[in-house]
Amino acid sequence: MAIKTTLEQLEEVQAAISKVMSGQSVSIDGKQITRANLADLERREEKLLARHRAESGQGGPVFNRGLKGRG
Repeated sequence: MAIKTTLEQLEEVQAAISKVMSGQSVSIDGKQITRANLADLERREEKLLARHRAESGQGGPVFNRGLKGRG
């Protein structure tokens, strides 16, 4: 099994969030089934978005640390 990219993981989390938003719980044959927890998915989405931004160079400020020995 290949390791998924951050973007692939993000897309999965966002798809799960959409499913949760359209029906958190369902009843099948008298049994109640609850999908993933929305708050947990949103926290995971934020982490993945931050990681994706960092990987794609869209993150926060970039600081030029310069080169050692130059002055």
